[in-house]
Amino acid sequence: MQLFYNPDIQPNDASFIFDKEESRHIVKVLRKKEGDIIHITNGKGYLITSQVVFANEKKCEVKITGPELHEPMPYRLHLAVAPTKMNDRYEWFLEKAVEIGITEITPLICEHSERTVFKADRFEKILQSAMKQSLQYYMPVLHEPVPFSSFVKAQRDGLTFIAHCEETDKKLLKTEIKPAEAITILIGPEGDFSTKEIAQALGLGYVPVSLGNTRLRTETAAVVAAHSVAFVNE
Repeated sequence: MQLFYNPDIQPNDASFIFDKEESRHIVKVLRKKEGDIIHITNGKGYLITSQVVFANEKKCEVKITGPELHEPMPYRLHLAVAPTKMNDRYEWFLEKAVEIGITEITPLICEHSERTVFKADRFEKILQSAMKQSLQYYMPVLHEPVPFSSFVKAQRDGLTFIAHCEETDKKLLKTEIKPAEAITILIGPEGDFSTKEIAQALGLGYVPVSLGNTRLRTETAAVVAAHSVAFVNE
C-alpha cells in the first residue's frame, strides 16, 4: 500500500482535491487514473480510502469511500535530542525514530552544542516521508529548539530520563522503562551534557540512564533509546 499525507483532509469529507504538486505526482509520476484507489492519512490517526474521480496533473480529485480511525501507540515517547554537528546525522535519527515509533521530538540546545541552526521545513518533510513509508497514521510533533535549562524545568508527565556518559551511578534504560507510559528521554550533543546540566536534570527528578556498554554517537543513542521503549511495549 502506498500512503499519502495531507493534514487538511477530514474523515467526514465527501471528496478532496490535491494541490498542484501532489496532483502531478499522483497523475504524472504514479500514473493514477479515474477509478484507482488512493490511501491518505491526515496524521491524526485516520487511514482514509479514496477513489480517483478526476485525474488531472494540475487538479487531482478523489471521492472519500472509507475513513478508518487507528488507535495510537500504547505509549508516548518524547525524545529531546541535541542537534548533531552534521545535519545528515540528525536527519537519519529523525527518519529511524519515526519508523520505530515516537510521539514528540525537541531539538535540545546544550552548553556543548556545536550546532544551533535548525532546518524545520526539511526536518518536517523527513518526518512525513518516514511516516508514510512505515505506514503509520500519526504524525510526530516536531518542536522548536529549546535551551536545555528551559526544557528540563517544564512540567512533564510520566517517566523522565537523562542519558549521559559520565562515570557516575546510572541505571540501564531498558530496566527502567515501563509499558504504556509517557516517557521523556534527554540525549546530549557530541561533547555530552555538561556536569552542570546533568546536575540540574537530576535535581528536577530526571533518572540518569545508560544505553549500554559502548559509547554511542548522539543519533545512534537516540535511535537505541527509541527502540528500547518500543521493544518494552511490544
